[in-house]
Amino acid sequence: MKAIGLTQYLPIDDARSLQDFDLPAPAAPQGQDLLVQVHAVSVNPVDTKLRAPKAQQEDPPRVLGFDAAGTVLAVGPEVTAFEVGDEVYYAGDVTRPGCNAQLQLVDERLVGRKPNTLDFAEAAALPLTTLTAWELLFQRMPYQLDGKRHVGKVLLVIGGAGGVGSIAIQLGRHAGFTVVATASREESLQWCRQLGADHAIDHRQPLAPQLQAVGITQVDAALNLANTDLYWQQLGELLAPQGHVGLIVEPAGELRIGDPYKAKCIGIHWEFMFARARFRTADMIEQHRILTRAASLIDAGELRTTLTRRLGAINAGNLRQAHQLLESGSSIGKLALEGWD
Repeated sequence: MKAIGLTQYLPIDDARSLQDFDLPAPAAPQGQDLLVQVHAVSVNPVDTKLRAPKAQQEDPPRVLGFDAAGTVLAVGPEVTAFEVGDEVYYAGDVTRPGCNAQLQLVDERLVGRKPNTLDFAEAAALPLTTLTAWELLFQRMPYQLDGKRHVGKVLLVIGGAGGVGSIAIQLGRHAGFTVVATASREESLQWCRQLGADHAIDHRQPLAPQLQAVGITQVDAALNLANTDLYWQQLGELLAPQGHVGLIVEPAGELRIGDPYKAKCIGIHWEFMFARARFRTADMIEQHRILTRAASLIDAGELRTTLTRRLGAINAGNLRQAHQLLESGSSIGKLALEGWD
């Protein structure tokens, strides 16, 4: 089968950093695995981090990729939720070979049926970021999606134009929050507004004066999706007593979790989307449920894809371009590749 992988960990401008390979097809699915024919993939910061230069060699080549949409070709003997021919989307498991290959084995508990109203590329842009934002807001943090429960509460999303932020804005609005998103360029600020942010502000400037300018003196919840260290003190001052902060980026240094966090009893919540699969938790099937619910919301017009750019077929050259765009820090929403040469 065709696949894109690496044998060395190199800078992305090196043509050997990601290469086209012809690799053996996966074995027949066992247990709760599905064998999926991959039609489209997306790229996330986890891909660039795993590919980052280091002194290590891989043989056979390592295949990355943790956002895919495709068709089920075969099912393991314990599979109950899917049949051959089902169109699916998923992020998968960081401990197993990724989706940058024509065929992939993935546990059904991590998979949802593709939204009917989206094509494969539009669907491939969603799983990792949707799972991350959903788990953080509605499972790690004490909020609920249903019924506009949080009308009157303010959610601050730092890094609103990125992949996770683009979904978090939509989920926050659906849950009833007043959503304030941050970005750094006019086009990214406008993107946040298009997704439903009530206010969009510049995260290169102090946050408090910009919030005060739109009548907000404190926020009930904050998602720091960009730089944990940089905004730590500002968020401690902005968060309301008994508020909550959600984090996905490992800090570069030590964080002071005393005052004002202690004095205000602020909840600190970490999210790592691969934790369930990595540790084989008893509730792995939650990711299937989340993706299923998200697909229903998309088909009902309540959520939208965050795909902003299609980069062509799934091959090493196009995938290197996707990594370069992510590493530049200037991409908005999500990128996707679709089809095989």
